[in-house]
Amino acid sequence: MLRLKIVVGSTRPGRAADRVTPWIADRARRHGAFEVEVLDLRDWPLPIFCENLQTLGDPHNPTYSDPIVKTWNESIADGDVFLFVTPEYNHSVPAVLKNAIDSVFASFGFRNKVAAFVGYSGGIGAGVRAVEHLTQVAVEAEMMPLRSSVLVPLVGTAFDDKGRPNNRATEVAATIMLDDLEWWGRVLGRARQDHQLQPAAFRAMSAAGKHE
Repeated sequence: MLRLKIVVGSTRPGRAADRVTPWIADRARRHGAFEVEVLDLRDWPLPIFCENLQTLGDPHNPTYSDPIVKTWNESIADGDVFLFVTPEYNHSVPAVLKNAIDSVFASFGFRNKVAAFVGYSGGIGAGVRAVEHLTQVAVEAEMMPLRSSVLVPLVGTAFDDKGRPNNRATEVAATIMLDDLEWWGRVLGRARQDHQLQPAAFRAMSAAGKHE
């Protein structure tokens, strides 16, 4: 089974993520392709990103600036596929979510792995701008972001008293997204086992050194 890490990108009190996350986590478990772990950023009080070559220590076994950063990197590296649950704050993602992604530094834990997104909002926008920004961040982290997302508008009334979506289109979108997540997860997993290029930055530095 593919190890799916669901990253909950909101930490504030009263968050709507507590409506969305239980549903999508259950839906992912029932899909049958995934071993699901929820990484709730409330449980990961990561410091504001400050890593550099000095804080890493031994690059082959980094210590980082704080033990929790090391544990976070190890948890991310252990994942095969990722699903980010995010609200939209000021046309983008919460700072705590961006910080969590930035904190995967030097381990390349996200690299060559697939990412999917569930966006939500209290209005009609459904977090679409946050998902668009998160897609760009995922590319820079060398993830493979999916086109197929789940977008939940009017989240306060989007689920019934049993936690099920009121709009059938939400379930359909989840099925499509999870199927794509499985397909790409298996493709990229085989590719990582077969052969991985060095990160582009390393190859660029190596090429520059050869021409000095």
